[in-house]
Amino acid sequence: MMYDGVKIDLTEDEVHRIEKDLKRKPNMTEIGMIDIMWSEHCSYKSSRPELKRLHTKGSRVLVGPGQDAGVLDIGDGLALVFKIESHNHPSAIEPYNGAATGIGGIIRDILCMGARPIALIDPLRFGSLKSGHSRWLFKYVVKGIADYGNCIGVPTVAGEVEFDPSFESNCLVNVGCVGIATHADIEQAPSVATDPGDYLILMGGSTGRDGLGGVTFASRVLTEESEEDRPAVQVGDPFTKKLIIDATLDALKTGYIKGLKDLGGGGFTCVCTELAGSGGTGVEINLDEMPLREKGMIPYEIMLSESQERMMFVVSPEHVESITDIFEDYELPYAIVGKTTSTQRIIVNYKGEKVVDLPIKIFEDPPVYKRPAKKPKYLDELPQELPQNITKNFDGIIYKLLASPNIADMQWVIEQYDHEVGVRTVIKPGETGSAALRILNGSKGIGITCSANAKHSYLNPYQGAMGAFAEACRNLVIIGAEPIGMVDCLNFGNPENPEIFWQFKETINGLADFGKFMDIPCIGGNVSFYNEDNVTGIAIKPVPELLLCGLIENISRKIISGFKSPGNVILIVGKTLAELGGSEYYSFFHGFEGGSVPKVDLENEKRAMNAILELVRKQLISAVDDCSRGGLAITLAKMSIKGFLGASIDLSQIKNSLQWDELLFSESHGRYILTCTPQNLARVKKILEEAGIFHAQIGEVTVDKILDFGSFHCDVQKMEEIWRGTIPNYMTGA
Repeated sequence: MMYDGVKIDLTEDEVHRIEKDLKRKPNMTEIGMIDIMWSEHCSYKSSRPELKRLHTKGSRVLVGPGQDAGVLDIGDGLALVFKIESHNHPSAIEPYNGAATGIGGIIRDILCMGARPIALIDPLRFGSLKSGHSRWLFKYVVKGIADYGNCIGVPTVAGEVEFDPSFESNCLVNVGCVGIATHADIEQAPSVATDPGDYLILMGGSTGRDGLGGVTFASRVLTEESEEDRPAVQVGDPFTKKLIIDATLDALKTGYIKGLKDLGGGGFTCVCTELAGSGGTGVEINLDEMPLREKGMIPYEIMLSESQERMMFVVSPEHVESITDIFEDYELPYAIVGKTTSTQRIIVNYKGEKVVDLPIKIFEDPPVYKRPAKKPKYLDELPQELPQNITKNFDGIIYKLLASPNIADMQWVIEQYDHEVGVRTVIKPGETGSAALRILNGSKGIGITCSANAKHSYLNPYQGAMGAFAEACRNLVIIGAEPIGMVDCLNFGNPENPEIFWQFKETINGLADFGKFMDIPCIGGNVSFYNEDNVTGIAIKPVPELLLCGLIENISRKIISGFKSPGNVILIVGKTLAELGGSEYYSFFHGFEGGSVPKVDLENEKRAMNAILELVRKQLISAVDDCSRGGLAITLAKMSIKGFLGASIDLSQIKNSLQWDELLFSESHGRYILTCTPQNLARVKKILEEAGIFHAQIGEVTVDKILDFGSFHCDVQKMEEIWRGTIPNYMTGA
């Protein structure tokens, strides 16, 4: 709707409430400020009641949900800081800058907690790679992430890419960052302004019209007119960001910073109102002091702009010079743009006039909606069984599945990122399901991974969420990392649609149940709604993207997934069930959507995780990987490819009543493939037996380059050529 000459996304009821609370009509700038702070992206007005069910408590939690990033205690006076967010709408319109500024924003979230960013994570989703539009988005999203991350010297160490037609118009660009700090660093960087009379110092980039209204743009569905929203996409400057990181950390070392916050979603309005609101104070701003890079900007534009590379510091008057001297040393622009007050109001002056006078409370108390939820009709209409005969050409199926973009090697992406800068990366992207980084002051390390499966979540959002959580945990334990915390990025369509909101509620239930049972707290996150195309009416499949971190006792105990030595024994851990719903076998090979998705057995999942963690830490196994996309057959195929060794496989003792396609391609949870020497076999089996976990010996590693299943076999070199060549062939048109 239009209000005082500007377009807003507030409802009529919300406008009436604002006018009633203020006892007057807000002016153009004021309504714009309230509009962005009441947007779904900033206020969480649909999701907030549901998010309260997540498991957020734990002995390691230093800072939980509600701050710029979550913080965990990792011992020795150190803290792990991490966060994940979405930059979906901007990337769908302008993929290069949308993705790059997503990286810039998540880094600032870590920085304003007082931590040094040490690693980036980039879970991405696009439509079919047969689509030229999807290939364009894929190419420039990856380039935006690479150019920005490489320039600032923070390695991109983990991520995933998933392709599905539902993401054709609404690609998902979720970005995460991990940082390291001391406990003292965290205590010195509160995102509050508690004392009247302190100065507000804006440091970094100047303010322009780029990013204008970004959060309101992100809080509505894309339409045919969305191209007109390109000004809502920010433009990043990684070279300035590198200086900002170092200058901010140096300023924090002085102990003079009383409050710190980055300017991200909501821009200058958000940073001012949240600093004051959290501290119980007010702010008075002088826009005449704001460094602007475009002529003729009016207060409305200045207050709503989301221009990148800006940080706000709260400093007492006697320490202003000490802090600004640091900024000058780095040749970074800064300006004293206002001060804190005791009024609990935000007052903005411009050219001698008061252009904003609002109570801080109006920004802190946005509307909250209890959305109706209804099970989607499509779930009752989808078929449960594959309506065709099963082919027996299983070697051909394996070759075909290795060419699925959701299974194929992502080296085309990985090689564009500098994943070794900072000399921390021990297990690199692509070597296994997680990255491992050393902490540099001892034997400890951290594991980092991410996980989601849109196909599973579409068919069963509760089990899809639990399954994503379980897979992320498996990704960590196979490198010897104990899962200690999670952050989420929840991507859905329009929450005003009861069927979409039902998906969201079921997802929250799954995450809450798994987190509570495993005692893995959620310490922060992001909700991205309205990922829906108004032109086609297509909403994305639900994507509860999870970023998990784990603690590694001894980073030198490096185990990755490829087969190591001929003669090693191959074991499977965990039972395979007839659960082909949402599998790559169903979707990519048969073009079939339906069936029963894998279900998480919480007790077995936990026992298996603990047993695998013990085996890795005791170095009793030589290789290990978890079974996920593509199932048992594809896990064995990738382990052969990565080790460039063959294997002789006998599945007869685990087949039971399963059909061969169920045994080979089911994506049942709680399963691992591991290898060990014959000398260690007895000890490995004993640990698995004591854990009460099903396991079976299914073969051995061979010197030849054949993955032999008895009745059929696959050539390792051919598998490698298909697996490694798929993405480059799509992207080069081969």
